[in-house]
Amino acid sequence: MLEQCSKNIEKLRNKCPLTHCITNYVTINDCANVVLAIGGSPAMANEAPEIEEFVEAAGVTIINMGTLLEDQIEPMQIAACHTKKTNTPLVLDPVAVGVSKLRNDITIDLINKSSVDVIRGNMSEIKAIANLFNITDEKSVAKGVDVSSDDIITKDNIKSNASLVKAVADKLNTTIAVSGAIDIISDGISIYLIDNGEEIMSKITGSGCMLTCVIGSFCAITSPLEAAIIGSLSMAISGELARRKMEINNEGSGSFRTYLIDMMYNMNDETIMKYGKLYKLE
Repeated sequence: MLEQCSKNIEKLRNKCPLTHCITNYVTINDCANVVLAIGGSPAMANEAPEIEEFVEAAGVTIINMGTLLEDQIEPMQIAACHTKKTNTPLVLDPVAVGVSKLRNDITIDLINKSSVDVIRGNMSEIKAIANLFNITDEKSVAKGVDVSSDDIITKDNIKSNASLVKAVADKLNTTIAVSGAIDIISDGISIYLIDNGEEIMSKITGSGCMLTCVIGSFCAITSPLEAAIIGSLSMAISGELARRKMEINNEGSGSFRTYLIDMMYNMNDETIMKYGKLYKLE
């Protein structure tokens, strides 16, 4: 699977699909730049009157609920409905679901209105979705946009978390990509783990948002499962290499952010094969 997924980087850059992002204003610039770096063509169209046209032109649409502004809700709903009508791949990042009734209601509505190809979130967010759709009664203490300390993925809880991720993917007929110290990805049939996590990722704003957009770009040219795997691998390995360069130069998180996008720009199949730690959980 590692070699198979790695070939999608060249494929993405050859096709350079329009990646339509309805995202939040905190990270919108970084999201656009990381899409360009990995080989997509970003469009940050957020106005309701033009959403359907962008969905029709795009290879994929991404909905990020990071800053859930009142005037963003209608465009998100239009996009969710129209991607289903046009069979345009849809990636959902339900940021901070579980924190408020508004976010819970919008998440349920967007999932029910659409055929989501990939849901990307941290473990707290995925547990919140599992609760909202009655997949589990296990409670998660929401912590804003960050994962709760109780939900951090470790080698000790990986099997139970992976089982829940698979159950959510199966129930919602989608692919779930959970980012953390260890990434968990499942399409409801298979479970894959990526052990390239970097703690410093949490020290910059938007690493999760950027990852969602990268996965989205890959969704335009391959299956949701492969998109989630190669997108997560590309981002995790870039983080690992960026941290090394930052430490060698005795720099900080600001430099890490720049190096992260640099590493995404230079990512290729050889780097994936050399550094990728991808495992199938049996």
